[in-house]
Amino acid sequence: MVELNNGLAFDALNDRSDALTLLESRRSASAKAMTAPGPSDGQLDRLLKIAVRVPDHGKLTPWRFMVFEGDARERAGCIVAERYHELHPGHGEETLELQRQIFSRAPCVVGVVSTAITDHPKIPEWEQVMSAGAVCQNMLVAATAMELGAQWITGWFAYDRQVLTAFGLAEEERIAGFIYLGTPVQLQEDRPRPEPASITMRF
Repeated sequence: MVELNNGLAFDALNDRSDALTLLESRRSASAKAMTAPGPSDGQLDRLLKIAVRVPDHGKLTPWRFMVFEGDARERAGCIVAERYHELHPGHGEETLELQRQIFSRAPCVVGVVSTAITDHPKIPEWEQVMSAGAVCQNMLVAATAMELGAQWITGWFAYDRQVLTAFGLAEEERIAGFIYLGTPVQLQEDRPRPEPASITMRF
């Protein structure tokens, strides 16, 4: 047993083993195969607290969250569909309906917004952007540990400035990812992973 400074104790060996097993087996769920319930308020609060425990050079907090639940998913979908219709006026109602439902595929969607400062004198923008990516990954791992389904998605609308403005993003802000959260209705098959030795060199 290990005694922590705050008086809490835990079995370090078992906790580390469980964490490694989780990391070795983590895989994304499919947003198309999620249903209710999504994370409870308590689970979502815990997910976000875990998400922000990432490397953040200079303590800049170069990210923030947008949560889409309930009717907000439909409102966001209408924004996406309207913009899609402007870009592709020849597409029919069936395609537009798919766009309207883009946020309704899961009970909860968390947008991770990259708020990187481009002209910081000491911390490159790239480091800040990677920190936002780490936030997304932390959330995926934590959701898996909670036995929730989770998938990191962007989509064309994540790169459309008109959509982002309608979502309330500032001109310099970008979407690092939309994390779809819900209950998986079926097990997700794992995909082939690269053999580390095939992509590793020693300098």
